[in-house]
Amino acid sequence: MDYPIKHAPSARQFDAGDFPVKQYRAQDGMSVRILYGSKRTGQQLTLQYSAIPDVDAEQFIEHYIEQKGTFGAWAMTLTAGARRGWGGDYETLGVVASGNRWRYAEAPKITSVYPGVSNVSIALLAVLVD
Repeated sequence: MDYPIKHAPSARQFDAGDFPVKQYRAQDGMSVRILYGSKRTGQQLTLQYSAIPDVDAEQFIEHYIEQKGTFGAWAMTLTAGARRGWGGDYETLGVVASGNRWRYAEAPKITSVYPGVSNVSIALLAVLVD
C-alpha cells in the first residue's frame, strides 16, 4: 500500500544510506575493508506536511496502523505523494531498485496548528525485503 496523502510534502530530508562494509584493522595499523553485500540499505526519509487538513493527517495514522506500526514495509509508486515535488530521479526515493521497501521508523507525529489544521512529520527507514 502506498502513502494515503497524494500532495507533495512541505519539506523532505533524505539520507542515501550505504552498502554493508566492515573495516578490520591489524595491530600494525593496516586496514582491510570488506563489502558484505551488493545492495545499499539504511536509507532514511523524513517528510513534513505543513498546515494540512486534519482529515489528511488522520490518514497517516490509519496507514501506520494498517502497516502494524513499524512492522510493515511497502514500495512507493511513481505517483506517490511523498515523491511529488522531487526534481530528481524517482527511483532514488523509491528504493525498489536496491531491493528495499519503506517502513515507518516511528509513529507519525501530528501537531495541531489551529482547529481542523495540523502539521505532520513522518520518518521512514528502508529495509531489505529480498
